[in-house]
Amino acid sequence: WITLDQGVRLVIKALDQMHGGEIFVPKIPSMRLLDLAESIAEGCEISTIGIRPGEKLHEVLISRDEARSTLEFDDMFIVQPEFPWWGSHNLSGGKDLPDGFEYSSDNNELWMSDKELREVVLKG
Repeated sequence: WITLDQGVRLVIKALDQMHGGEIFVPKIPSMRLLDLAESIAEGCEISTIGIRPGEKLHEVLISRDEARSTLEFDDMFIVQPEFPWWGSHNLSGGKDLPDGFEYSSDNNELWMSDKELREVVLKG
């Protein structure tokens, strides 16, 4: 879940740092749909209907292949183009990711608490 403020900050930072072809992936918390449902309607009856065609259980934000050309920063990842047509540039403060790294909604270290979910839902 990305708030409007987080989205605006990400865009401003990307505009400042981009050279062309990069993908900026913010480090934001994941959430579970069951937790979201409970925060919207506490105590509601929940029916599990299974996965519909085309649905995914988790979103892969940075694949293992992309991780080879990705730098990690405090608040985001920057996936650099495989062929930097603009030449290389110095992204100071970024560090390479370990072999086999993958960033997805199920292995994210940041998770929204029930309180945070309620606050986001109430804020609209």
